[in-house]
Amino acid sequence: VQLQASGGGLVQAGGSLRLSCIASGAILRINDMGWYRQAPGKQRDLVAGVTSSGVTDYADSVKGRFTISRDNAKNAVYLQMNSLKPEDTAVYYCHADRIFTLWGSEGSNYWGKGTQVTVSS
Repeated sequence: VQLQASGGGLVQAGGSLRLSCIASGAILRINDMGWYRQAPGKQRDLVAGVTSSGVTDYADSVKGRFTISRDNAKNAVYLQMNSLKPEDTAVYYCHADRIFTLWGSEGSNYWGKGTQVTVSS
């Protein structure tokens, strides 16, 4: 099972970006999914999370600007980022809490490779 993130880039302050993350493999079900970010010299922090039933949670710093969503049929999670600020600049990582496979196995704590988001002022 792998997570593949995409959609990062360079954008001016006030602009928008949409991040996508797709889990590949023989997946039966994924529990919680989310997006984290890590700026240089800082720890990796949760940006937004979504449960398998669609309940969402956001860091205070992004509430009202970012929207997380998921498509269970595609094993995908998305992050729509609007009104971007320079302080949103970071490497963004997608995360899956627990994945159940078609073969009856399960694993936890999956991370995708990061995607860089840079917001210029």
